[in-house]
Amino acid sequence: MGAEQSKGKITAQDKAILDMKVQRDKLKMYQKRVQVVLDREDALARELLLKGDKRRALLALRRRKYQEQMIRTTDDQLLNLQHLVDTIEFSLVQKDVFFGLQQGSKVLTQLNKEMRIEDVERLADDTAEAIAYQNEISDILQSNMTAEDEEAVLEELEELERQEAERLRLDMPQAPKGALPDRVLVVEEAEPEEEVESEEEENTRLRNEPMLA
Repeated sequence: MGAEQSKGKITAQDKAILDMKVQRDKLKMYQKRVQVVLDREDALARELLLKGDKRRALLALRRRKYQEQMIRTTDDQLLNLQHLVDTIEFSLVQKDVFFGLQQGSKVLTQLNKEMRIEDVERLADDTAEAIAYQNEISDILQSNMTAEDEEAVLEELEELERQEAERLRLDMPQAPKGALPDRVLVVEEAEPEEEVESEEEENTRLRNEPMLA
């Protein structure tokens, strides 16, 4: 009986593995949902560039880059924890595994709060509340993004500007190719003037006409 109870007991290692699977499932769910948000942030950045609002376009791209980095970091962390559990004696890494799971849970909760379309739309609003939100997000992102991420965002902004400029160029009406035809002058032919009889010719004509009876 005791042996059977021992076999059925859930160990700390079993619980850690289960928690990792739950977090991986949540992360996959977020990845599907977040793509809609990431696509909207990209579209918003393009719209803001066309309006000449480079500052908020950069903010949208920074937010997008930060969210992508959060997902990659969490995914890598979960893979690393899985590797630790599978290859190393669990008692040796138990503390690190549970700490990692705790941090992963916090990141997933943060992702869930941030991945909302309505928050993306607030990046383009001009209300006082929206501007305060934009400033808050800008400060958070700048303090959490690495220099490499910031450089990547600036390069992405330059690429978007190039793409939008090219698109506008292609949308403009094309000028006709080749030389323009010479202007053709159309000269209207003057109508022939009616001949005016002289007085002598008129008298001669009248004399020659037959007299009425």
